Amino acid sequence: MQNKGIIVFLTVLVTVLCLYYLSFTLVSNGVQKKATEYAEDESGNVDFARRQSYLDSVWREPVYKFLGFPFTYQEVKETELGLGLDLQGGMHVTLEVSPVEIVRGLAGNSKDPAFNQAIELATERAKTTNDKFVNLFSQAWGETSGNRQLNSVFATAANRGRISLETSDSEILGIIDTEIENAIDRSFNILRTRIDRFGTSQPNIQRIQGSGRIQIELPGVDNQERVRNLLQGVAKLQFWEVAEINEFGDALQSVNSMLVAEAQAQKPTTAETEPTPSDTTDLESDLARQLAEGAASDDASGLEVSPLFSLLKANYGLVYEIRDTLAINRILNRDDVKSLLPRDIRLLWSVKPQKTDNLELLELHAIKAPRGSDQAPLEGDVITDARQSFDQSSRPAVSMQMNADGARRWRKLTGENIGRRIAVVLDDYVYTAPSVQGEIPSGQSEITGNFTIEEAKDLANILKSGALPAPTRIVEEAIVGPTLGKEATKQGITSMIAGLLLVVMFMVAYYAKGGFVAIAALLFNIFFILGILAQLGTALTLPGIAGIVLTIGMSIDANVLIFERIKEELRNGAGMLQAISSGYDKAFSAILDSNVTTFLTGAILFALGQGPVKGFAIVLMIGIASSFFSSVFITRVIVHWMSKKGDQSKLSFSTPFARNILTRLNINFLAKRKVAYLISTGFIILGLIVGGINGLKFGVDFTGGRYYIVEFSEAFPASDLKVGLDSEFDGAVEVKTYGGNNILKVTTSYLINDDSDEANREVETRVREGIATVTGFNFITDATKLSSDDYAITGSNKVGATVADDIKNSSMEAMFFALVAIFLYILLRFRKWQFSLASIIALIHDTLFVVAAFAIASAFGANFEIDQVFIAAVLTVIGYSINDTVIVFDRIRENITNKGTNRLVGLFNDAINQTLGRTLITSLTTLIVVLVLLIFGGEVLRGFSFALLIGVLVGTYSSIYIATPIVVDLMKREMDREASDLVKKPA
Repeated sequence: MQNKGIIVFLTVLVTVLCLYYLSFTLVSNGVQKKATEYAEDESGNVDFARRQSYLDSVWREPVYKFLGFPFTYQEVKETELGLGLDLQGGMHVTLEVSPVEIVRGLAGNSKDPAFNQAIELATERAKTTNDKFVNLFSQAWGETSGNRQLNSVFATAANRGRISLETSDSEILGIIDTEIENAIDRSFNILRTRIDRFGTSQPNIQRIQGSGRIQIELPGVDNQERVRNLLQGVAKLQFWEVAEINEFGDALQSVNSMLVAEAQAQKPTTAETEPTPSDTTDLESDLARQLAEGAASDDASGLEVSPLFSLLKANYGLVYEIRDTLAINRILNRDDVKSLLPRDIRLLWSVKPQKTDNLELLELHAIKAPRGSDQAPLEGDVITDARQSFDQSSRPAVSMQMNADGARRWRKLTGENIGRRIAVVLDDYVYTAPSVQGEIPSGQSEITGNFTIEEAKDLANILKSGALPAPTRIVEEAIVGPTLGKEATKQGITSMIAGLLLVVMFMVAYYAKGGFVAIAALLFNIFFILGILAQLGTALTLPGIAGIVLTIGMSIDANVLIFERIKEELRNGAGMLQAISSGYDKAFSAILDSNVTTFLTGAILFALGQGPVKGFAIVLMIGIASSFFSSVFITRVIVHWMSKKGDQSKLSFSTPFARNILTRLNINFLAKRKVAYLISTGFIILGLIVGGINGLKFGVDFTGGRYYIVEFSEAFPASDLKVGLDSEFDGAVEVKTYGGNNILKVTTSYLINDDSDEANREVETRVREGIATVTGFNFITDATKLSSDDYAITGSNKVGATVADDIKNSSMEAMFFALVAIFLYILLRFRKWQFSLASIIALIHDTLFVVAAFAIASAFGANFEIDQVFIAAVLTVIGYSINDTVIVFDRIRENITNKGTNRLVGLFNDAINQTLGRTLITSLTTLIVVLVLLIFGGEVLRGFSFALLIGVLVGTYSSIYIATPIVVDLMKREMDREASDLVKKPA
């Protein structure tokens, strides 16, 4: 065998590299095991705070030596094969950088009515389209400006040198677009700095090209609110004078009177006497919430009469339950309410709630903003340094150092407000509002509040890393609890081991010693995949495990092709060495073509997919490349060594019972092609009709919305919970079992277009309160401690409407480009358009067949959803199906080359019969692992596994009864036309 030395050298080199990188994973697991033992008490309970304390203590300490080079635990964690969010828990966030503030800033915060109307119109349209904001603004400006030029708004002193009254609209739009792109890049860099300082291991941050979005994954985090604050904080620090309640109390009373009168007018049966102040405390939250609901539905029946502004804090503050902040904001944004409040007053919420008597309360502060100005007396651009410290009472605080100008202005501001309060405001939230005890002469100051150490560190981090150039909002968010991650890990590993064992038994039973060779290649393949993932710093996810399980089945394909060819050569009388050489040589082109076509679908998935789909694509591509190397080259070295005695070698490629199975077949498959066309058409039409009647079930990532995974200690009926939650969400809610009967998935489209934190809190609060009302159970955060009267939310997901549109569009693009790439590759390799067209028709047939199967299965009660993972499954089916088809086509090409095209139908039938053994065996091994994935892979991959199961079956069927017959029909027409032209041609 030629080049054996090179293959051995590469195998040893890759093996050593994989061992090196995977060793960090073993060391990391050892350190974590020690941390668990350190934090475990005699009863086996683990104190997770104590465990984290141990890990923090060794974070920068050497824990591993390799060839004398020490590695700290931090470096070990950065190099290990990490687990994705779905396997260890954590948080996935997609942030969208708001372009509105950038456009307003370029226009100098213009008050031009047409400009502001265009901004509002573009913002509204951005919720339902994926077009660039600058294009939407341009269209809206054309509708609102009355043919005015943009330079009338943007030619300001701040833009001198860039924009003048001579600058055209197209040039200004180009400047706006550039500023938005630059702002996104700056935001990306600032967020990356913040995350690096956050302390989580193996964070992943990437910009989604072609959009203003930034995708972030933080494995292992358990404080989601902390992450949200860290990522969404613009870091716009301001110092404002505070207006006391006696300065605007009359205005509040006027608002009270208007709201009370409004409520009384809408509910005539209300008591005639106005509630006394003592009544208002208990009724306040109900009024705020019901007023908002009444305004939305134009039906305010059932309102309680009570003033909006209750003086709940005796000294100076307005305090409300946190659940009512969204409703109160809606009321405060009403024009009639704004008209009653002083123009130089802005109302801002505290950043952190106070807990009192099982209530979470937020204070509303009034700051002095002359004529509604957004320019504070002192702003954060004067801060030169910030760090976490402790105040005089040893409570966490943030120390700040100002520059000379800031120190001078701070001295003046504090000197003029002795005995009064100054609010420290960050991103329009009040962090603290202390009374000034005396003039502060230096630029050294301190922010105090009800902080934890982590919150103080985060605040210092935000101030130090710099202000974001524009606000960001979370448009997509997924949270996986640690218990859900552990269950997914267990299911993934179980499915991988079970699939591997079944394939091992089958291959040995069918191919004897050749089966052991294939298994050796398979083990090398899995080892290489894990090692390469570690080298690339890629985390292993549940879809990634699905990719490995699928690779177990698909990587057998190359060896099946080779062994079947060797067996064929042996039956034709060749000696062992000649049969081995011919088998490898003749199988190579088919193996190459089938691997390339599958790799193309993986590359397209990687380029266009997001989140779990991208992780699956990485593993699929690595698996295809490593399986090609191990199955073709490593096995050849092993087989060469096992057959070194030549024809006297005891190497065998079949067991006695399998020796003559599926050999010398002569089935006329093509005679039944019209029947196959009818069966396929009938099934697809049936599925589409059923789907049209019942509707296909689309997942949240295609429709937008929120879902929550709710776990109970015992089974709870999904129908009972849905009935209880319907009233909370106006019927816009779905509840179904999720794996076990004690785990339910609650999905809702309520407030789908509202990405604000207030909306997120309101939806989650309604879910919790609805569950508590229906079940009477208590909410706890640790699912491992569930008792019979508790429940826990172990995972959640939020996808905004525009993000859902993007995901849906990118999925369709992936499908389209996969088909185009395969068409072009088949045309390049087989040189006939009939092969390419037949391949694409067969792949479209397979895709529609899978969709039809989903629709029919759903009609029988299956809970399958069309989502990103489903698209990944369909694209995998496309890759697998084209594998089967290419193998048949390759044999057809070989037969045509050897025998000509005189017996077209016969040659095609021969090719199908000759490759049928390989087709069925490969399908069987793949079906084994797919069935294992369906049974043990867990609820997350249930739809994925079902799609693959149907896809493997229909892919095998279509390569025989759809793709090959279509080539015959297309080529026969061409040959008949050529023959007719020859007859008509004069002699």
